[in-house]
Amino acid sequence: MKDVESWRDEMRAHVLYRAVARSEAGSPRAELFQALADESRQQAGIWRERAREAGQALPDSYQPDLRTRLVVRLVGLLGPRPLRGVLAAMKVRGLSVYAGALPPGVRLGHSEEAEGRRHRGVQSGGTLRAAVFGVSDGLVSNAGLILGVAGATSEAPVIVLSGVAGLLAGALSMAAGEYVSVRSQRELFEHQIELERRELEEFPEEEAAELALIYAARGVPREQARTVARQIIADPERALDTLAREELGLDPEQLGSPWKAAASSFGAFASGASVPLLPFVLEAGAAALALAVGATAAGLFGVGAALSLFTGRGAVASGLRMLGIGAAAGATTFSIGSLLGPG
Repeated sequence: MKDVESWRDEMRAHVLYRAVARSEAGSPRAELFQALADESRQQAGIWRERAREAGQALPDSYQPDLRTRLVVRLVGLLGPRPLRGVLAAMKVRGLSVYAGALPPGVRLGHSEEAEGRRHRGVQSGGTLRAAVFGVSDGLVSNAGLILGVAGATSEAPVIVLSGVAGLLAGALSMAAGEYVSVRSQRELFEHQIELERRELEEFPEEEAAELALIYAARGVPREQARTVARQIIADPERALDTLAREELGLDPEQLGSPWKAAASSFGAFASGASVPLLPFVLEAGAAALALAVGATAAGLFGVGAALSLFTGRGAVASGLRMLGIGAAAGATTFSIGSLLGPG
């Protein structure tokens, strides 16, 4: 039944390409996605004939499923750019026209190159941004837990036990969630690259035409785009790498490691969560609570200042805002602990 599934995938892509083309009406990208829609319909015809020859049952016509209809509606409302990840997962190609490198030997104007570098710079900060947010989550959540328990009891062993439990539970939860997320994403990307490999083997001319369309939509002269595309497709290994980048928007060498992502999330959360816990672990006695509050306040301000790198706000204003949010959370949990404690 692979032929039937391939037919259905191509027809779904055809519907989505047309939706993207409509949303890009009046721009060079509209021509690209309309051409890709036509290519998908032709590919669907090939798969339909193969399915019939193999005696596989096919419906009389393609009816988009609920997910496809929903995405079409969202593309119409929001445009394709915010939905690139969703569209790529549904076999829509050519999304690199929104962000991607040009073929070797081809250069755009200064402003376009600068814009590309600016966006790549924003993307390269993603790992640091995730780490800062991980530290922030650990700091706020465990400080709230520890202060809540401290409001209910002054027994250090109970507070330490609660803090350690909060640290481990939060860090393990973050790590597990990140592992599942990255693993699922990697499996999807690997599946898409494998599909691209099969299409490259069976339909090299069609893949060259699609690649040329993508380059042409980004300002490369048509004849030059066709020449470059044919040269790339002539080398299967280079072609697969280029198609993954240009049609899928993926870097085959950087699909992400689930274990590294999980370890990074665990470490970031644990780092933040340990800040309010350490004074109690070090047995600072009566001063432990004051030290924990002071360390947490300093940590919150530092995290807020670090977040200013990504928000564009002033470091002091961002630090004070984060401090205010954390202080409100800590005061709330401490008050609740005091009310519910044994008194």
